[in-house]
Amino acid sequence: MLSFSTCWNSSKYHDGAKLIDEIRELGFDTVELSHGMTVSLLPGIKEAYDKGRIKVSGLHNFFPSPVEVMVDAPDCYEFTSYRKHERERALNLTLRTIETAAKFDAKYLVLHMGSTTLNKRTKQLEDMVVAGELNSRDYVKKKIDFIKKREATGRRHMERIIPVLDSLIEPAKEAGIVLAVESRSHYEQMPSEREMVELMEHFADCPQIGYWHDFGHVQRKHNLDLLDHRQWLEKMLPHLVGCHVHDVEYPTRDHRVPFQGHMKDFVELIKLVPAEKPLVWELSPGRRPTHIRRALKQWIETFPDTFEGQNIGNPTD
Repeated sequence: MLSFSTCWNSSKYHDGAKLIDEIRELGFDTVELSHGMTVSLLPGIKEAYDKGRIKVSGLHNFFPSPVEVMVDAPDCYEFTSYRKHERERALNLTLRTIETAAKFDAKYLVLHMGSTTLNKRTKQLEDMVVAGELNSRDYVKKKIDFIKKREATGRRHMERIIPVLDSLIEPAKEAGIVLAVESRSHYEQMPSEREMVELMEHFADCPQIGYWHDFGHVQRKHNLDLLDHRQWLEKMLPHLVGCHVHDVEYPTRDHRVPFQGHMKDFVELIKLVPAEKPLVWELSPGRRPTHIRRALKQWIETFPDTFEGQNIGNPTD
């Protein structure tokens, strides 16, 4: 299934129907309702959905955005926060998002789980890679030190995450959605790859919990030599709910249009994903419509099995 995230154009409109029209004009018939969207856009989107002008694959927490947060900030409240009121706010916003998902017959909800207190450590590694220092002696030393500190601090945050997911299982089941824990771009964020495996094993018998693969986020870690993208995707396929699709300008500029970045194995990686899984183009607002249409044409030619039964590539007004 091919879908398109509203994160690309939600900041441009005050009318949700016009937001949907622009995405339809690109040639997409399905959207993921993403974070950063004001509640004022919801009526127009719901009207377009009710009239059959658009389908909804899933939602990305938090949707709509908290009224007290004036910018697109999906990590404004974290399940890992040491502040109890912030954890409670994150949980209540998620429960509200689950209720909204049910109104759109969505199949999944993408979740950010939080972060550790090791701020800006990934950024330090990224800056060294940009400077051409990948795998230098100093780089390797800093990376190993970072990994040791990250492993030491992750446990207490995992102890906050698991109860949150436990509490969301029944509401998700009632809404008919799967909670999809997203891979993150920064190693200080939760969960790490080892922790993600631990989470999936912990909830192995729960159909309401799964893994969400973000191609750009994982590629950024691949570019830092923190993991191997193909090996990681293959390992997580049994738990896979769906994917955010975007390219990366080496080493860290993600949310680029597919085929227009530097991800060398992009085609082979996409082909690993079962055709029925949602593949959601998640692009930054600066990506041009002409470039998106060009990439969609190439996608149709390259991956014809990923949108069977959909009206893809036929712009509509």
